Amino acid sequence: MTSSPTSSGNTSSGNTRGRIFSGVQPTGNLHLGNYLGAIRNWVALQDSFESIYCVVDLHAITVAQDPAQLRQSTREVAASLIAAGISPERAIIFNQSQVPQHSQLAWIFSCVARLGWLNRMTQFKEKAGKNRENARVGLYSYPILMAADILAYRATHVPVGEDQKQHLELTRDIAQSFNQAYDVEFFPLPEPQILGSATRVMSLRDGASKMSKSDMSDNSRINLTDDRDQIAQKIRKAKTDPDALPSEEAGLEGRPEAQNLVGIYAALAGSSVGAVLAEFGGMGFGDFKPALADLSVEVLSPIGDNMRSLLENVDHIDHILEGGAARAEAIAAPIIDEVNEIVGFLGRKS
Repeated sequence: MTSSPTSSGNTSSGNTRGRIFSGVQPTGNLHLGNYLGAIRNWVALQDSFESIYCVVDLHAITVAQDPAQLRQSTREVAASLIAAGISPERAIIFNQSQVPQHSQLAWIFSCVARLGWLNRMTQFKEKAGKNRENARVGLYSYPILMAADILAYRATHVPVGEDQKQHLELTRDIAQSFNQAYDVEFFPLPEPQILGSATRVMSLRDGASKMSKSDMSDNSRINLTDDRDQIAQKIRKAKTDPDALPSEEAGLEGRPEAQNLVGIYAALAGSSVGAVLAEFGGMGFGDFKPALADLSVEVLSPIGDNMRSLLENVDHIDHILEGGAARAEAIAAPIIDEVNEIVGFLGRKS
């Protein structure tokens, strides 16, 4: 089932390729894995889609947050998106809590979604662990809010990694269920925007574990706020094995740390793993790491410099977020007004 075009659902700016939505949680500094896995691709997508990028602070409070730190993290994430190349003029950048339509639609979707659908969500099981009875309701139901995030703008595409595919499937289920319940063709079934150049970046201390901001060791990741010396030092200290680099990709099998570092080099250079091995095959890490450190500093340090500069003027960041929220609400408000009409709610007369 697909949506019928309406004034509120049409994309803007003459863009005929669709509207894209994606969000990132304000849970501390973003790192190299976030950049290569998502943000770099978002930068490219803003020229192909009407792009809406959201700092999802409502999702953040599914676990306990210090209010002052949450505000700071929200600004840091916004600054990192802008510093990495997302333009507040070409894309919409805002924080979720400033647009009330997200919460409004989430409640309506809570009355459409099924418990069985939420029970299948693997991330809740992972995050709640053995203490499920004490988990917050928001942690259980946040996939419904995620669906509302997307469908409040009738987004047609969502950039997803492997760990988010299940949530997009739920969004499609909710959209279809709403359409069937009210006998309308209102919400689109959003399509995954596969990120062909996305790179899965692993920990610098353990090639079998994903790079994560929750890792206790800061040396396990390169933060986008790291300066030149910190970036180079972390690359030099990255875990490796004693063997030389192979000349072909098959030689990386069973060598997770080597595979990770070669993959990072290829991603930062805009090259392929095969091309990197053709250049460095036969060399030891004593030769490869300095080259990787230089490349990492060249690509990442300007982002950190721009981010630190932006954070010196938080009023400017707040102004960008407020402006983005106004633009986002201008899209979402008419859509939710139509939803309210479909559901049967009485609206205000003035």
